[in-house]
Amino acid sequence: MIASCTDLLVCPRDHLPLLTRASELRCANGHRFPIVADVPILLLKDVPPTLHVAAASLAAAEKGAECGEQIFLDTLGISAEEKHELAKQLEQPTGKVDPVVAYLVGATNGIAYKHLVGKLNEYPIPEIPLPPGDGRRLLDVGCNWGRWCLAAARKGYEVWGIEPSLGAVLAARRVARQLGLKINVVVGDARYLPFRPGTFDVTFSYSVLQHFSRQDAAAAVEEMGRVLKTGGRCQVQMPNILGVRCLYHQWRRGFEEATEFDVRYWHLRTLRELFTSRVGPTTFAVDCFFGLGLQPADRRLMPLTHRAAITVSELLRQCSKVFDLLTGLADSLYVQAVKQRKLASTPRRPRFDERRA
Repeated sequence: MIASCTDLLVCPRDHLPLLTRASELRCANGHRFPIVADVPILLLKDVPPTLHVAAASLAAAEKGAECGEQIFLDTLGISAEEKHELAKQLEQPTGKVDPVVAYLVGATNGIAYKHLVGKLNEYPIPEIPLPPGDGRRLLDVGCNWGRWCLAAARKGYEVWGIEPSLGAVLAARRVARQLGLKINVVVGDARYLPFRPGTFDVTFSYSVLQHFSRQDAAAAVEEMGRVLKTGGRCQVQMPNILGVRCLYHQWRRGFEEATEFDVRYWHLRTLRELFTSRVGPTTFAVDCFFGLGLQPADRRLMPLTHRAAITVSELLRQCSKVFDLLTGLADSLYVQAVKQRKLASTPRRPRFDERRA
């Protein structure tokens, strides 16, 4: 995999080309990045991470080549109890689902999948809302165990996934092989994408940037625009500050500002300003109502109350195509931006005030 992808990869610090040397990648400025299990670890050690598992991935990379470990439990971001249960399943694997995914699924959509943790018997792979790929190249930013990578690969895209968790991307690659699909995975940071400018036809992200600070989200969107081809499409799921369920969650925390990995809720006008300035002309489409990430493909895996919510959400989503007012009331939105050849003038980059965004 490494030999075939170095023409796409660059140093995440200075964007210089990378060359393979033994078990690492190097740029002309001397920056070095390890390779573990044929996966490049393109994280910057001196940058505060958006997710704590990045530090664990870097630590695992230092010893990974020696120990030959393929799971890297400490990089998964699961609880100590879940690690213990997962370790037992790894000793005696059962069922058709990768044991790591059976525990990572708890982070797929908030609490909606909690009842499936450790009990998953099929992969919840949704329908990605994109046209057929026909071989076009897609980057999934924050891919985790590869749910949307697999959905894109099934639709004919050449898929790349990037994620700070080494254990998660290795699980994604295992699942892809199990399902007869091909995906490429890289360990990296959404704010420092290790790809050449104009590499991708589509940049996609789901349930990731909503956890970033405003500044980190802006940096990630700018990077997603940088690596897009002219005319390429950036599509990112984000939470709407005026969504009914979103308002409920804001009320529960006393409308206090988000910290750490809490969800940040966004005004549509701020999202439009951000994506238009970093990528290009921006529109919105409804993902779902009553939560962040309820997918029709998951209906059969859900308890009765969630099934009802998904059914009504789908009805409202279809109605939003006719009644645009519903878009402004949805909880989860797709922000869709098309990269222009060249902006008319250098835009003023918005400053994201936590109190207004």
